[in-house]
Amino acid sequence: MDLIYLDHNATTPLDPEVFEAMRPWFTERFGNASAAYALGHLSDGAVVAAREQAAALVGCTPAEIVFTSGGTESLNHAFRGVWEGVPAKRHLVTTAVEHPAVRALVGWWKGQGGEATDVGVDDAGHLDLDTLEAAVRPDTALVAVMAANNESGVLFPVADAARIAKARGALFLVDATQAMGKIPVDAGAWGVDLLCLSGHKFHGPKGTGLLMIRRGVRLKPLMLGGSQERGRRGGTENVPGLVGLGKAAELAKARLPEMARVRGLRDALEARILADIPDVRIHGAAADRLPNTCLVGFAGIEGEALQLKLAEHGICVSTGSACSTGMREPSHVLRAMHVPDTYAQGTVRFSLGLGTTAAQIQVLATLLPGVVAGLRRGLGNAASAR
Repeated sequence: MDLIYLDHNATTPLDPEVFEAMRPWFTERFGNASAAYALGHLSDGAVVAAREQAAALVGCTPAEIVFTSGGTESLNHAFRGVWEGVPAKRHLVTTAVEHPAVRALVGWWKGQGGEATDVGVDDAGHLDLDTLEAAVRPDTALVAVMAANNESGVLFPVADAARIAKARGALFLVDATQAMGKIPVDAGAWGVDLLCLSGHKFHGPKGTGLLMIRRGVRLKPLMLGGSQERGRRGGTENVPGLVGLGKAAELAKARLPEMARVRGLRDALEARILADIPDVRIHGAAADRLPNTCLVGFAGIEGEALQLKLAEHGICVSTGSACSTGMREPSHVLRAMHVPDTYAQGTVRFSLGLGTTAAQIQVLATLLPGVVAGLRRGLGNAASAR
């Protein structure tokens, strides 16, 4: 059975070119980047090169890059750094559809005694800028907005949101984790103060990421212990990982035009679903979205059941719902988009990648109608038996 991987928003396969770039730094070039001899200088040079590659992808200067272990660490550094660095302001503004890592930090912010305002979205997932502007107060320390939603793929107007935050004297953070490698990202043009990403979302190694801190923004470091990263993150540098992150960034920037092909495959899949299967909804279809993301609600079935059925055929997808204490509830994103329960419970996300082929989409599109119909019959029979 050939694997059809359609969960690229969760993680991406490591690119072979990235793997080969990393290989020497695990073996013969193993020196500590802080060491004062030739082996250390080699590693230090590799980190410098990776920083330049990452900065070119992000749209900032290399000096504004702080390497981290991934998006979650970067977000923690940003939120906690702002909390400690701006003690006169204790209000936070974010959106109701942010990634769970941000949602957890909102809870942490409130637990420290701060206030937080969640800005909602409409049924298509659009962020209302007027509502965002009304939410920002004189005591707002930080406005945090994702560039693209990880479930729906809906894009947010980050440049406009940045102007709103700046006009009120607040710092502005963009979680670009899901957008990186799929759409152009330009921190400078957007006017952001802080931006985070994870390498494994664009064919880089897991355990790598970065936080961009705009020149002039002062944040206390999250991790103390050494002078690495100009004192902003202590700890011996993960040279192989950073080399991989840099190479992945270089490839992602060069391959952005290929996302047009991916968009075509996504659109073809959605057209087949809408034509061949009744009672379905493409969540966020009325909004600008990532070119690879298709979040579909199938009425009358359980999303997890469809996920498992597709897995039996070697097709990897994710569900738009989460389980909590034994009770299955639609995700916070679907709730914020006011998706009716019958579609929310049957939501599955297909997220394509650079390796996705037309043949794979044909296999999925041909298989889906029968699988969905079978699941609907099964639920109908179970209901009748009760």
